[in-house]
Amino acid sequence: MTITVSIDTLQNTLHRLLGDHVQGIDLALGELTLTVKANDYAQVATTLRDHPELSFEQLIDLCGMDYSSYKDGAQSRYTDGPRYAVVSHLLSLTHNWRLRLRVFAEHDDSPQVSTLTPIWNAANWFEREAFDLFGVLFEHHTDLRRILTDYGFIGHPFRKDFPTTGHVEMRYDAEQKRVIYQPVTIEPREITPRIVREDNYGGLH
Repeated sequence: MTITVSIDTLQNTLHRLLGDHVQGIDLALGELTLTVKANDYAQVATTLRDHPELSFEQLIDLCGMDYSSYKDGAQSRYTDGPRYAVVSHLLSLTHNWRLRLRVFAEHDDSPQVSTLTPIWNAANWFEREAFDLFGVLFEHHTDLRRILTDYGFIGHPFRKDFPTTGHVEMRYDAEQKRVIYQPVTIEPREITPRIVREDNYGGLH
């Protein structure tokens, strides 16, 4: 009962303090997801951190999302269906509650949202990861470069249209005595697992 009251309190406080900045609030599995527009993202994040009734002192995670071919078109509930979003997980030690903050990038061809690094320093490497894997640009990020793939890597491997085999592969060339890149030689194929059925498997009759 305490958890329910706390979530209700947080939801009512978000509506009251953020007003028209709230694009949507969803409650699922005991957690709230606050969706805001890209233009309001930094302002809302600052309010979430600084207002004493909210006090989200910590950003504990941030990731990119690719909603293309997402089940049931869930993103269209609050938007016209942008493809890319950034989701942050916030923690308030003061009030002992959590919040998921979501923002959709307005342009699919060049997704961009504000950086949260001036608000929470922890966003730095998370945003670099979202840029590397999803191609989301973070405006005013001071060091936005790849963090998991090579600096010369082409594409963003967590986008749903990125091939599972990638575009290039690397190997060591003994003649050149260095690592080289070449087009992928793996042929894509569908693997169907073989199902073995045995009589009396597991002692069942």
